[in-house]
Amino acid sequence: MAFSSDGGEGPMADINIIPLADVMLVLLIIFMVTAPQLSYPIDIDLPQRSLNPPPTTVDPPEPIRLRIDAAGQAYWNDSPAPISALRNMMETEVQRDVNNQPTLELDVSEDADYGVLAKVLASAKNAQMMKIGFVRK
Repeated sequence: MAFSSDGGEGPMADINIIPLADVMLVLLIIFMVTAPQLSYPIDIDLPQRSLNPPPTTVDPPEPIRLRIDAAGQAYWNDSPAPISALRNMMETEVQRDVNNQPTLELDVSEDADYGVLAKVLASAKNAQMMKIGFVRK
């Protein structure tokens, strides 16, 4: 108990909360450090070790240049192509040689709509294209 400094006879009735605040701050820090971190799993297809390396080919296929302009128009090797037909074109290229696929080189305008790019990437994934690269000019 604390004694009053104003010359009064009795003990001071105020509660000293400084030690209580110190204990609360220490507990808060302990809970913050020991609280589990929130994490969200992300599925990633990592390459697996293979005892039989894939056969090397002498001639890699010519890359496919896919350009998307600001208007959302796609150009497959510099010829216009509708977005809806891209998946069939990609599947045709994949089926030619599954083990030696051509590289899909995407050249996207800075002003292009992200939705068009998302559709193209979804089409490439659904067509099982494994080699996709972004080209910046």
